[in-house]
Amino acid sequence: MEDKELFTGMVMELRRGTVVLCALCKLKKPMYGYNLLGEISECGIPVEANTLYPLLRRLESQGLLVSEWNTQEAKPRKYYRTTPFGDEICKKLTEQWNQMSESMKRVIEERD
Repeated sequence: MEDKELFTGMVMELRRGTVVLCALCKLKKPMYGYNLLGEISECGIPVEANTLYPLLRRLESQGLLVSEWNTQEAKPRKYYRTTPFGDEICKKLTEQWNQMSESMKRVIEERD
């Protein structure tokens, strides 16, 4: 395996959990999938549609999101938003993220 392939795979592993937290944070306001893709990418976290859509369905089946079809526009769109349980999990995950981020900063600083 080439160094570039190895690195790319490791970056993808790092991003997996961040996409869950991004979706929960962004979906406090209702949004359809393609719009969410753009919002997350604008924040510097690229995500593919074939990763995001199954994730949205999984989060919905876990009770963290609800969805609703909007058929009033020319193109019907499925909008997702967090449930109160999703908001609670988002808050807890954010706290964990902040703790891990601080810990990782210390680990990285010790390495340098």
